[in-house]
Amino acid sequence: MARILVVDQDSRTRELIRMTLGCEGLACIGAADAAAALEVMRRQHADLAVIDGGLPGEEGWRLCEELRRTSDMPLLVLAAQGELPYKVKAFKAGADDYVLKPFEPLELLLRIRALLRRSRIASSQTIVIGRTEINRREYEVKCGDRCLPLRSKEFDLLFKLASYPDRIFTREQLIEQIWGADYVGDMRTVDVHIKRLREQVHAMSGCIRIMTVRGLGYRLQVRG
Repeated sequence: MARILVVDQDSRTRELIRMTLGCEGLACIGAADAAAALEVMRRQHADLAVIDGGLPGEEGWRLCEELRRTSDMPLLVLAAQGELPYKVKAFKAGADDYVLKPFEPLELLLRIRALLRRSRIASSQTIVIGRTEINRREYEVKCGDRCLPLRSKEFDLLFKLASYPDRIFTREQLIEQIWGADYVGDMRTVDVHIKRLREQVHAMSGCIRIMTVRGLGYRLQVRG
């Protein structure tokens, strides 16, 4: 049974989400603030977190950043504002998805289900998208009978993006996760690697596209 951490200062919202998830066989762990959420995470495992972006004093964003530093679990932000700067703030903090309050319980459930599916894909050593197979164990990318020769950082970038289709990664996140937190080179190295990777992957696979998200970073799009 998947366990969902729900962080919201409103007890009625936490109860609504708990009831919605419970009807679908998902366990809910509630917390009213960031401190309580972090304490829960020290004692229990969660597969996904739903976080109120409106927690007082930027607390919600700091919690997203902290959880993203220590875990790859999906983060879904609940927010009362839908303007672009607010969404940019959420994704830069590490969010995977964004739902406006007041929300429809069914929509929230469907988004949580989708994020959990993507998370299961990410934990695999092999990702299959259409006819393209990305094998982490062999460091190999194949499409039918064709094999794509990639440098190690290019492969790591592709595997990271393909593990979370449609999730936006900022340059800073990619640098930290692929090159390491102690990397001191030019941030534009991400753009150089993405450009080379995009040219090769797009030429070989018709169903994978690496998209630039202006002002944020990159995401992998799967075409049917």
